[in-house]
Amino acid sequence: MDVVIVESPSKAKTINKYLGKGFKVLASYGHVRDLPSKDGSVLPDEDFAMAWDVDPKSQKRLNDIADAVKGASKLILATDPDREGEAISWHVLEVLNKKKALKGIPVERVVFNAITKSSVLQAMENPRALDKELIDAYLARRALDYLVGFTLSPVLWRKLPGARSAGRVQSVALRLICDRELEIEAFRSQEYWTIECDLKTGSAAQFAARIVTLDGKKLDKFDIPDKTTADSIVKRIKASHFRVKSVESKPTKRNPYPPFTTSTLQQEASRKLGFSASRTMQIAQRLYEGIELDGETTGLITYMRTDGVQIADEAIAQARTVINNEFGEAYVPSAPRIYKTKAKNAQEAHEAIRPTDLARLPAKVAKLLDDDQRRLYELVWNRTIASQMESVALERTTIEIEADEDKIGLRATGSVIVFDGFLRLYSEGRDDDTDDEEGGRLPKVAAGDKLGLHDTRADQHFTEPPPRFSEATLVKRMEELGIGRPSTYASTLQTLRDRTYVTMDKGRFIPDDKGRLVTAFLENFFTRYVQYDFTADLEEKLDKVSAGELDWKQVLREFWVPFKAEVGEAMELRITEVLDRLNDVLGVHVFPEKEDGSDARKCPSCEDGRISLKVGRFGAFVGCSNYPECRFTRQLTVNANGEGEATGDRTLGVDPDTGKPVLVKTGRFGPYIQLGEPEEKGDKPKRSSIPKSLGMTAANIDFEKALQLLSLPREVGLHPETGLPITAGLGRFGPFVLHDGTYANLESAEEVFTVGLNRAVDVIAEKKARGGKPRGPKALRELGAHPEDGKPVQIMDGKYGPYVKHEKTNATLPNDAEIDKVTLEEAVALIAAREMQTGGKKKKAAPKKKAPAKKVAPKKAAVKADDAEKPAKKVPVKKAATAKPATKKPAAKKAPAKKPATKAKPRAKAAAD
Repeated sequence: MDVVIVESPSKAKTINKYLGKGFKVLASYGHVRDLPSKDGSVLPDEDFAMAWDVDPKSQKRLNDIADAVKGASKLILATDPDREGEAISWHVLEVLNKKKALKGIPVERVVFNAITKSSVLQAMENPRALDKELIDAYLARRALDYLVGFTLSPVLWRKLPGARSAGRVQSVALRLICDRELEIEAFRSQEYWTIECDLKTGSAAQFAARIVTLDGKKLDKFDIPDKTTADSIVKRIKASHFRVKSVESKPTKRNPYPPFTTSTLQQEASRKLGFSASRTMQIAQRLYEGIELDGETTGLITYMRTDGVQIADEAIAQARTVINNEFGEAYVPSAPRIYKTKAKNAQEAHEAIRPTDLARLPAKVAKLLDDDQRRLYELVWNRTIASQMESVALERTTIEIEADEDKIGLRATGSVIVFDGFLRLYSEGRDDDTDDEEGGRLPKVAAGDKLGLHDTRADQHFTEPPPRFSEATLVKRMEELGIGRPSTYASTLQTLRDRTYVTMDKGRFIPDDKGRLVTAFLENFFTRYVQYDFTADLEEKLDKVSAGELDWKQVLREFWVPFKAEVGEAMELRITEVLDRLNDVLGVHVFPEKEDGSDARKCPSCEDGRISLKVGRFGAFVGCSNYPECRFTRQLTVNANGEGEATGDRTLGVDPDTGKPVLVKTGRFGPYIQLGEPEEKGDKPKRSSIPKSLGMTAANIDFEKALQLLSLPREVGLHPETGLPITAGLGRFGPFVLHDGTYANLESAEEVFTVGLNRAVDVIAEKKARGGKPRGPKALRELGAHPEDGKPVQIMDGKYGPYVKHEKTNATLPNDAEIDKVTLEEAVALIAAREMQTGGKKKKAAPKKKAPAKKVAPKKAAVKADDAEKPAKKVPVKKAATAKPATKKPAAKKAPAKKPATKAKPRAKAAAD
């Protein structure tokens, strides 16, 4: 029997059906080994030796594979056809060799671009060896990402508290977003005017023309700067006579777009379907793995991680047949279209993304797919078919018009579609609005024809700043610059969101202050490593490794030596040096000019203080140089008036009951409200934190809300059964009602101000009915049984958002995940990733051994966590010196057994790309 290894259990099941008896197909469930999230996983001083770690679940799967291989005649590695797939096969083979499980069994590597019976069977007939160069490229990238993350991130943590991490590609992508924001902030709008006329022919046909020359000079964009100039030109136009100077018509063609690559699919799905890059790849993965068709699981699209734009000859032939059948012979070009990739080095360039069977029209499979799958499949099908359709035939016409004895020149342009070609099926979306001066069809005129003036319009315009990046435009820009690889874009952008370095507003990236600080720090102290050219050059070197042109360890050496030196220099920097530099670099953003021209860095709270960047345990903020005498602080972000969210002391008003001032203050745990100042040492004025759940901040809280917060806890009423008071308040775990020692949570913070007696009694009764236990997380969806152990996998409603649960493992859902569309396969992948990150389930502690009753246990040295289950070594005990007999004391009580020291959790993984 031959053993075949693939990644996913669903793929294993499908391929096992294709191959039939004589084959056993097992799933690795993705990567089986990874670099542990701790120091020392890559050792540059030992020729970049890498220490791989296998999590408990992967270990079980590897054991199953090793057991299956023992009686096999052949091992076939059939993981995905890209670099990561090659790496998974290599990892499996390495582990099996270490286990000495192969014992001369032949090993083959097969790849297929689509999960269809014909593709898989054809791949089995054409095995090859593992691609050493592709594996070397994987090792180089993995080592680089680890070294950058685990070397640079600690520098950030020490010099810039509040920063989360840095990464080889992640930090450069963040710089793109921050640079665009700087462009927007530095932008100054400029006024300009355009003048357009509605002209009419002798047959009363109307068309529009725009002024292009004045007094023999070509008009540039800003040559009509104001209304006065525009009005004077309009006056001249109205007094003029118009004549056609020339007419030029020429035919043009517009060719279709090539089939999808990974990046163009992500871009177009973002524009047309509103999908994030990660969402697009999740849906594409499901389409690739397939659905049940005619009693057989069949993949609907080819592999979705590719740089290639070419498609197989048989797919081109099938596309031409479909075009002829669906649209007619006129839409089939005379020769097939052959596309070539424009990528610098498309190391993953298999086929483009296309349907596995182009005769499988979207309408035929629509009922078998959910809505998102249907829409993405239709997008892929339309793009593939359109790529082989006839070009669009256009006729572009330009009419030049003279007026006022040729002192005024007007131009009308129009474009008419003579044959719609591929546009009948597909038109690519646009990222941002662009000026399109081309009109539609123009009337038939000839040189010398006189024209009449129907109307003249002068329109005011203002230049606009460049738009912020959307996912589509950012992916496009990264690809243009050669930063990263399309297969990693989705995870890179998700990391930026997860680290809260950026926020999304109407589908656009906005850098958070934290992200801007990190970028400014890296640009000033690690300039080379966030330069676009350097990152692109490094990517090119890694591509050369995959092509067998460079040694991967040499690439690492050339990177590591100068990088390590710069890290050493940065570690010597004092935080004050870092802040001084950032004050200068971010000055325009943090301390914008004031409208009255006054000093932007003068402290608004004291007379002679200067505000500047400061850092605390929770990150950066703006504070006064006269601290602690002046405690003015504010956030980095400023509003349109140049004012930040002030967090220093300020008075909101005077409490009508006590006559004491109601103050906003800032403490170590954030802003809070305080009633009056302490009159004597030891006095504790009444205080209340400002809850974020109510949308309140130190800047926007008003006097009325502050009084409401100070009224807490408030008495709701007396319990009808006990006569004891029920109070409502805000606590550490949220809003609550309290009665006779029983706390019960309320659903929202707003309810604490409005909850009535009946509602409070019901909530308390419900809490007591549960035996005083808090309400557990609510299951939002049952996804099904885990394929490995049959235990349920659920989506739970957690305090900090929805998450996936399987037994004792909880995995957070991505921010953009839609609860009703998460699949069991996606959930299993999240759970597996979480278990790998945490090192699997905790081992049960060994049962405690009972000490002899009559002997006092000798004091033992602390046991290391790794040795917790090993038998303790005997400790030699010196014989006591001879002493006078003493009265017998009662046996000492047995000392409680010490628990073995728990193993320290590994440091969180530092932003791999």
